[in-house]
Amino acid sequence: MLEGLSEFWNYLHTAEGLTKLIQTGGLLVLFLIIFSETGLLAGFFLPGDSLLVTAGVLSVATNDRPAYFDVWTLMGVLIVAAISGDQLGWWLGKNFGKRVEGKPDGWFFKKKYIQEADEHFRDNGSVSLVVARFIPIMRTFVPFVAGMAHMPVLRFLKWNIIGAFIWITSLVGLGHFIGPTPLADELHKVIILIIIISLLPLAWKIMRRLLKPGIQEPKA
Repeated sequence: MLEGLSEFWNYLHTAEGLTKLIQTGGLLVLFLIIFSETGLLAGFFLPGDSLLVTAGVLSVATNDRPAYFDVWTLMGVLIVAAISGDQLGWWLGKNFGKRVEGKPDGWFFKKKYIQEADEHFRDNGSVSLVVARFIPIMRTFVPFVAGMAHMPVLRFLKWNIIGAFIWITSLVGLGHFIGPTPLADELHKVIILIIIISLLPLAWKIMRRLLKPGIQEPKA
């Protein structure tokens, strides 16, 4: 079983594994992964940015491989997956948020994910729905927190659509752009760079918190 889990993890988090996964599963697997990562609280470990770039690369035909997707169809399907996933996350937050927040930490789900997403949402307001798309874990939990905060559905939908469009088109477009270039043969390095860049906002928030001066005791 452990060997099977290790192989599955390799599929999700290496360039070679993602390529095989996309080639085997096609648009259906891509849709399900993006939908699950953005809509189901248990999907926060799934690849997002790296998956989109890899799919973009595979939408370009080269001498070594055919194009596996039409890039416009690919973007359209994934935008729908991202929008519907966030809407589900908002609905779950609105209807079950307090119940989930009251649960003790387990080995898989931890309340700190909700707390971090809540802080991100309060700091950035509606724009957090766009920014969170590019931050691992945040894109899973911010829609849920927005539902907990009873963000109006039409306002949420507006920023959900904007965020999904920017996230999908930018990263799939990046992959489509580098697909016919030598960078496509160094996809693992590109993915590592994207992961590092996507983690920078979280690192910045942690540094700000650590450097923030503590609350001074009142003078007697």
